[in-house]
Amino acid sequence: MMKSLQRVSLALSVSVLLAACGTAPKDGSEDTTYYYANPKGRSAVAPVQAPPPPPALSGPAGVARIVYFDFDKYDVKPEYRAIVEAHARYMRERPQARVVLEGHTDARGGRSYNVALGQRRAEAVRQAMQFGGVPNERMEAISWGMEKPASLEKTEAGYQLNRRVEFVYR
Repeated sequence: MMKSLQRVSLALSVSVLLAACGTAPKDGSEDTTYYYANPKGRSAVAPVQAPPPPPALSGPAGVARIVYFDFDKYDVKPEYRAIVEAHARYMRERPQARVVLEGHTDARGGRSYNVALGQRRAEAVRQAMQFGGVPNERMEAISWGMEKPASLEKTEAGYQLNRRVEFVYR
């Protein structure tokens, strides 16, 4: 019986101590200040200020941000070389610029095949940009395969809109 009373007394003491630790301020507000141990007393932790974001880069003005491809192909067609060259010039003039080259495919074919084809398309544009003087480390080539279609139409015109590489500046 005595041990039971001691256990109940101990449990009540622990409960009271834990409840006291979680009390809210008396004014009803929520205290969100965090403290750290300081030999001279209790001090609030200074808030962390994030650095301002870099200026937004959107690519060359008046130049398309998409290069289109033929069915099951990944070579940059002659009519799109001027677009790639304009983006390369933009990157050379702005050393802080970074670009992600996003490769896409239409919905025909298997998922893994289309991811690989989208990657080859993005890599073809990256290689053309490298030939234009852009350092490889400032470009990233990725593939979305058929996951982000520009068109849901099941026509040749709709498929053509999906076979592309997009320039996304960061």
